[in-house]
Amino acid sequence: MAHLQQQKHDMKTPAFWYKSSPTGLARLLWPLAQIYRIASHCRRWGANPYHAKIPVICVGNIVAGGAGKTPVALNLAKMLLTNGNNPVFVTRGYGGKEVGPLKVDLTRHTARDVGDEALLLARFASVWVGRDRAAAIRAAEPHGSHIILDDGLQNPHISPNLTFLVIDGETGLGNGQIIPSGPLRENFRDLIQRITAVIMIGKSDAHHLTSRIRCPILHAHWQPDLPTNFPSHQKFYAFAGIARPAKFYETCQQSGIQLAGHEDFADHHFFTPNELLRLQKTAQHQGARLLTTEKDWVRLSPEWQKKITAFPVTLVFNEVDALVRLLKH
Repeated sequence: MAHLQQQKHDMKTPAFWYKSSPTGLARLLWPLAQIYRIASHCRRWGANPYHAKIPVICVGNIVAGGAGKTPVALNLAKMLLTNGNNPVFVTRGYGGKEVGPLKVDLTRHTARDVGDEALLLARFASVWVGRDRAAAIRAAEPHGSHIILDDGLQNPHISPNLTFLVIDGETGLGNGQIIPSGPLRENFRDLIQRITAVIMIGKSDAHHLTSRIRCPILHAHWQPDLPTNFPSHQKFYAFAGIARPAKFYETCQQSGIQLAGHEDFADHHFFTPNELLRLQKTAQHQGARLLTTEKDWVRLSPEWQKKITAFPVTLVFNEVDALVRLLKH
């Protein structure tokens, strides 16, 4: 991918978080990380978690940034639907202005209201967003057979029946340090005691985590889900505002998509009209069409959605039967 033109815009994740071992800056921030860990413990010890009247399936990660939890949540919903259940989603609505709890309405709400993840989930099942996840669960539980909680592993006010930890096998746990010294939201050994199963995405296991985990480990991989009318012959200029844009570009190229170039934006970035116009001119100059992720596409206005192609991918589980058995418990 070295031949591709690339620009970066205000990336939020510090590069030193994903070094193979803690750097000098990570060590300097270590005392703050310990304060963060102690504060998290205190928050959990003083909590009175809500026990829902229907099963709650919590899907989350341990790193700040994306690991693939929303696609996992979608797949779990599809499995439950296939077996005659009626799952509903609960999510914080990250990036949106609504406090909630409220039900997402695709005809009325935008990503600025409820966040991009809520819009993606709402294509498949009803979604309630709420900063107070326990309150959102109380609002949602009369309307479904199961609640799938997108994120919330670190939320002490919820008592889930199943907990899935999603890990990107390639990046793993980064430098293994807690925020702000590293990307971890909490200590790995603290979290793993509360996990039903780990879902490892990708072929890699950068930190050999499978040898350190005693709970069930399920594996999954990304697979393009292109419609039959996808213009694969077209040359594209790609852009992405997700946690790991490079993975998106790599998947495009592995699918035979010809990229004239690409640009990175911060995760959950809201694209301004000027940015989109500049991207459009850059693409036209190279005889290309604009291409982005589905997660980025839902943050665009309807006018820009008509001009920009979304590249759909799906998450495929290797051990489907094992996952189905867990969902039945």
